Amino acid sequence: MSNLLIEIQEAVINGQQAKVDELTQAALDSGITPQAILNEGLIPAMSTVGEKFQKGEFFISEMMIGARAMYAGLNIIKPLLAGQNAATKGKAVIGTVQGDLHDIGKNLVCMMMEGGGYEIVDIGINVSPENFVQAIKEHSPDFVLMSALLTTTMEVMGKTIKVIADSGLRESVFIGVGGAPVTQKFADSIGADFFSPDAGDAVSKANVLLVAK
Repeated sequence: MSNLLIEIQEAVINGQQAKVDELTQAALDSGITPQAILNEGLIPAMSTVGEKFQKGEFFISEMMIGARAMYAGLNIIKPLLAGQNAATKGKAVIGTVQGDLHDIGKNLVCMMMEGGGYEIVDIGINVSPENFVQAIKEHSPDFVLMSALLTTTMEVMGKTIKVIADSGLRESVFIGVGGAPVTQKFADSIGADFFSPDAGDAVSKANVLLVAK
């Protein structure tokens, strides 16, 4: 592997945004393909960031700094990847459920999923069940990811899953839920496919489900 790709990984893990920017451009200038930068530089780095968070070696702030550093590189190669019609692992629609205006957790999952090689459709906050259904129809995702940060909005997750099922789309997507008050027991009770306590775990579980699909 190129030393530049190793340096990109280290810079992302250390949250060095300007350095990632500089190294990504240097890698392109040296003839390394955008796909290689993504698959051998940015994605492995974000996997390491997620693992460190899960082990308690990183806090949320460090994970967000790492994710922002990853985006410095991703923003440079994105237009080039689009030109190559680069393949992604899968696609995820993500939103914070109706009645809930929190977006930090959702944004972090977006960053980690995108850093993990997924195409992300962020439909925002305060998303109604019907808007989740519309997004599934429009984007044909592999995953629907729902976030709730309030105990009062958790029940909307169950309602959303029911509306998705009533629309005939339930079997076409894996549904993941997360957020501070959400638990595995609650996820099981509403029929979600998986629960993630943090953004790194969301990527890991999505990877497992995609392989099993």
